[in-house]
Amino acid sequence: MIDIISIIKISFSALRVNKMRSALTSLGIIIGVGAVIIMLAIGSGANKQISEQISSMGSNLLIVLSGATSSGGVRMGSGTMPTLTFQDAESIKQESQSVSNVAPILSEVGQVVFGNQNWSTQITGTTPDMLIVRDWYLSAGRMFTLEDVKNATKVCVIGQTVALNLFGDLDPIGRTIRIKGVPFLIIGSLESKGQSARGQDQDDTIIIPITTAQKKLFGTQFPGMVRMIMVKAKDSEVLYAAEKEVAAILRERHHIGINQEDDFSVRNLTETMQMAQQSSNVMAFLLGAIASVSLLVGGIGVMNIMLVSVTERTKEIGIRMAIGAKIWDIRLQFLIEALILSMAGGIAGIIIGVAGANSLGSVAGWAIEISPMSILLSFSFSGIVGIFFGFYPAYKASLLNPIDALRHE
Repeated sequence: MIDIISIIKISFSALRVNKMRSALTSLGIIIGVGAVIIMLAIGSGANKQISEQISSMGSNLLIVLSGATSSGGVRMGSGTMPTLTFQDAESIKQESQSVSNVAPILSEVGQVVFGNQNWSTQITGTTPDMLIVRDWYLSAGRMFTLEDVKNATKVCVIGQTVALNLFGDLDPIGRTIRIKGVPFLIIGSLESKGQSARGQDQDDTIIIPITTAQKKLFGTQFPGMVRMIMVKAKDSEVLYAAEKEVAAILRERHHIGINQEDDFSVRNLTETMQMAQQSSNVMAFLLGAIASVSLLVGGIGVMNIMLVSVTERTKEIGIRMAIGAKIWDIRLQFLIEALILSMAGGIAGIIIGVAGANSLGSVAGWAIEISPMSILLSFSFSGIVGIFFGFYPAYKASLLNPIDALRHE
């Protein structure tokens, strides 16, 4: 009967005899496991960041953009010419059965001044539905009302970046700022949203009634037109139905024939997020696969060193066989030695990988996510590598003839 405990003790004793060789043998596994954890952490972090950034724009969200067709029949990019109107947004809200909220959008960059402080920011004209559509909340004050939109009132709600740069620690509510030279009363401030999927600061914004933007701020080059329309479906189950309804309503309003191209485009952010996640998953898989190559190279290193060890310890193997060690005793001893080297390298690689991933995230400012599953997989893989690449040296050692082994010098 095989005495596993004794064989493990013998294996540890054999590895302690050549501590430096054992450490160098494990080095390939350490580098491989560490690289796998770092690459998976980068991939998972990027995936999570993309999901959070797209989700921050709002849930169950459709974005309708202008997309004009030139006289030559060439399709131009979305948003090149204004083809959407405030009335389009109103019709979508009234006629679509799958839509809960609609927010028409007008925006441009403008200079904002308070006292001797000034800041360039995104000025967005919209309706009160904007907060619901974008899943945005107020940190203080209130949102402007439909009455404010009707009367084109000069009131605004500001983002956290604007508040910080204009007011510092002061409470901005109730104060008057000048947007492009026009005075506006601050009635509310938004909670922080962070960066968008494109890396833009969503908190660097000021929201005003869309009619105020049209009549008193942005001019009348395209009267009644809007840059985009944000549409929120009632729930995720009717999102695709809402997309079809919005397209049908706009085609009817814009008198677009069956064989004519739309002068608008409807973008489904859920589809955008799914495609972005798929791309991120592929990238994470490729990064992990590339890093796994170094782990396999480390396994080959373990096998080579174990083969050298078998050759050097031929006489020892012969003595053990002569005093009663069975073939499986020898085979198991060398297999356990390879497994110990790989598992020890795996543990050290995990420590280095976790520390390296966190350091890289701090220094480079990357999103890093280390999942317990990636650690478990890396550790398990190091064990599998040890068994796989340790089997041949162990098998070779067990086939030695005891008499020939004792004669070996």
